[in-house]
Amino acid sequence: MDFDLPESATAVREGVRAIAGKYGQDYWDRCDTEKRWPEEVWAELVEGGWHSLAIPEEYGGAGQGLLELAVALESLAAGGAGGAASFMYLLTPAFGGLTIGRHGTEEQKRAFLPAIVSGDLETCFAITEPDAGSNAIAIGTQARRDGTDFVVGGQKIWISGVERADFMVLVARTIPAAEARPRTSGFTVLLVDVKEAVAKGTLTYRPIPKLGTNTVASSMVFLDEVRVPAERVLGEPDQGFAVLWDILNPERILAAAGGVGSGELVLEIACAYARDRAPFGTPIGANQGVAFPLARIKAQLELARLMTYKAAWLWDRGRPCGSEANIAKLTAADAAWQAADRAFQTHGGMAYSLEYPVARMFRDARIAKNIPVAEELVLAHIAQHELGLPKSY
Repeated sequence: MDFDLPESATAVREGVRAIAGKYGQDYWDRCDTEKRWPEEVWAELVEGGWHSLAIPEEYGGAGQGLLELAVALESLAAGGAGGAASFMYLLTPAFGGLTIGRHGTEEQKRAFLPAIVSGDLETCFAITEPDAGSNAIAIGTQARRDGTDFVVGGQKIWISGVERADFMVLVARTIPAAEARPRTSGFTVLLVDVKEAVAKGTLTYRPIPKLGTNTVASSMVFLDEVRVPAERVLGEPDQGFAVLWDILNPERILAAAGGVGSGELVLEIACAYARDRAPFGTPIGANQGVAFPLARIKAQLELARLMTYKAAWLWDRGRPCGSEANIAKLTAADAAWQAADRAFQTHGGMAYSLEYPVARMFRDARIAKNIPVAEELVLAHIAQHELGLPKSY
């Protein structure tokens, strides 16, 4: 077994870290406070091709894989961005570039991928609904055939980045859930022209005020007779579940990479404070009560990193990776939360001050235990598929 990262991934780590190193915590704090996209960092990622690592070379990308994309996200998070890094690599590099690269037709690849590489096209992803929540099988958004188009109606919730997106990767039902046999049939994945639909008034959205990750808005989306040409179906009509898993598994792997990077960043901040803070003449980090919890988090982060890389490695080779993606997400999210919580405790009362970055990282870390999938559902998956226990739902 070879645990060395390939040269492509180590080069990505160095390149993205160099960009991240130009921006201090005050920059990320401002972006979060002002609720604005980190345009300056995004522009540098696009200029260097660090956002299009997994797009094939014939369309202008680097021709690498999900492993390199995960390393890039981890490096950006650890280099200073923290939780803000995750959506920068999920929205367009993964939901758009990775999905179209694997499941798009040749015409779709030629139309979308070079525009993603150049930075002229951005995407978002829409599956979650107010009533269905984490139960993707039960989504109610319908797409019906009308000549050469699909006509879409329904609602989506917690759709991040729609305000920036040119196209939305939308999951809809073309066979109602009650009629679908098996239950996983009847899904269709569509590429919706967001700006066109907004201009026609058939797509509207309303941002949701939220606790953290405010560098990108998350919105309620309303679809009212949105027309989508049939040539913008990803994969096959009614057979979109195969495409969907190639969205959800990379999403979980990249969320795990973001958790590892964010955990490393906040752990580094906590340790720096523990080395310097000496209210009784000795640095507080010399006390086992402070040092040992931080050391344990380091061990948890290293384990989460290994599973994240393994899951990405499997996905790049077209091998099953559902359990590995889930385990990576579960362990990385928990390690990132433990790191943020312990950093808060290490800083004492100063953690409550917005002059320190701990408060922002504390807020951002908590949601990772719930998205993109709640840890309870991950545990249910492990119990059923790895332990052979009865299904509970």
